[in-house]
Amino acid sequence: MKLHHLPRLTTVALGLALAATGAQATNGYFAHGYGIKAKGMGGASVAMTHDAFAGANNPAAAAFAGNRWDLGAEIFSPKRSATRTMGGQQVAHVESDKNYFLVPEFGYNMAYSDKIGLNLTVYGNGGMNTEYPTNILNGQGKMGVDLMQLIVAPTVAYKLTERTALGVTPLLVYQQFEAYGLQGFGIQSGGNNLGTESSSGFGVRLGYINKLSDTTSIGASYSPKVNMGRFKKYAGLFAESGDFDIPANYAVGMSFQATPSVQVALDYQRIEYSGVASVANPSNPILQGVPLGSPNGSGFGWQDINVVKLGVQWEMSPTLTLRAGYNRGDNPIRAADVTFNILAPGVMEQHFTLGGTMKLSKTDELSGFFMHAKKNSVSGPMLLMPGVTDSIEMSQNSLGLQYSKKF
Repeated sequence: MKLHHLPRLTTVALGLALAATGAQATNGYFAHGYGIKAKGMGGASVAMTHDAFAGANNPAAAAFAGNRWDLGAEIFSPKRSATRTMGGQQVAHVESDKNYFLVPEFGYNMAYSDKIGLNLTVYGNGGMNTEYPTNILNGQGKMGVDLMQLIVAPTVAYKLTERTALGVTPLLVYQQFEAYGLQGFGIQSGGNNLGTESSSGFGVRLGYINKLSDTTSIGASYSPKVNMGRFKKYAGLFAESGDFDIPANYAVGMSFQATPSVQVALDYQRIEYSGVASVANPSNPILQGVPLGSPNGSGFGWQDINVVKLGVQWEMSPTLTLRAGYNRGDNPIRAADVTFNILAPGVMEQHFTLGGTMKLSKTDELSGFFMHAKKNSVSGPMLLMPGVTDSIEMSQNSLGLQYSKKF
């Protein structure tokens, strides 16, 4: 067991994560994948065991990943905008500032014995950011939000047989939120900016992997809703007095060795936003006099989404592996809720990815990926003014690198 470098690596990873702003509005506000290798394969990862991100993808993978650590980061670039029209004529348009974000992640895996694997994953679960230089709701000052979710995920996995394993991951969650320019929603307390608020919570992720044969593996993971502490400063914004939990989510997947050098992975994921009132409540209760922040108060109206992730990797040579992937997720935002979602335009549906790994030595490797998410938009009636139409739009690009070492 070689644990002497784990505290130093973990400190570096936590420092980077806390310094970064989470802005990963891809599959809703979840990232399209976790770990640079998975990100290069459209996020497909549930039945894969080639990195140390078991805590984020499938806890059971820790039983098969061996001794290794992976430290990576991506530069994530979303382009967000909102447009208002009346009678077919554009009357307002605003584009969000701050289009580049650093998103780090870290994984450490150790084969404690022939049957037990231990893992530590530190990653950003997801997030959302908008920084509009003009408040499109009332034209007064700036408007925007910033949501970041950081998860520290220690994991233990146990091999039931040489081919089958179960895993469990406690999820230690810290999240941070800030919003400003909310006068258009009737929020005045604290002036234009209520400041940054944070909360913490505890959850769990369960995992299963079965290597059915030398060429085929299946896997599954499940995380119930994570109950988070309330954002007290925003008790007058989020339903249930500032409550903002992390929704339940689960995934199943398989991987198949199509040829000795080509592997294909396919995942299905479901994210249940409907279980979090502040995210799922429709936006129209505000029109009926229901106060923001109440149990039935207005929310973003997000629906549950289904995500399909398809990835392929080709071992081109003993030192070079290439990857490609496609990620298709539902858009959680309905036309009736567009005005509220000017703050959080998570409308993405299609993601195309490329990636690769170069072996630098028997123990060291360098991986990278690129992701492009096609521009998508949603339009609907302005919440507070009949006859006016609001539209939100987003496109994304992301580029990441990861250094890995086996020991």
